[in-house]
Amino acid sequence: MTDPNLPPPDRAIHQTTINAAPEPRRGGGMGMAFILGALVVAAAVLAWFVFADGRAPAPETPELNVDINVPAPRLPDAPDLPKLPDRVTPPELPKPAAPPTVAAPEPKG
Repeated sequence: MTDPNLPPPDRAIHQTTINAAPEPRRGGGMGMAFILGALVVAAAVLAWFVFADGRAPAPETPELNVDINVPAPRLPDAPDLPKLPDRVTPPELPKPAAPPTVAAPEPKG
């Protein structure tokens, strides 16, 4: 008898391996989740309009009876100004001298 684990000697054996990624699954889960979320939001808005008469509740107004008595801050006294002389006389400047005169040239004729 022959060994079943050995190929027969007269035939050549060829092996081909095909690595193919499986096709992605396409389900309706994502679309269904979007539709269900939209329905939940629509139901919440509708319930708010029905139970709140379509307007927001009025805010509570707190009592604003406040009396504030704060003493004003006191600034320190300013220092005294220095004593100035009673009258200040400006220095006297010398009078300007008369401009020099130059004799006019005589015309040549």
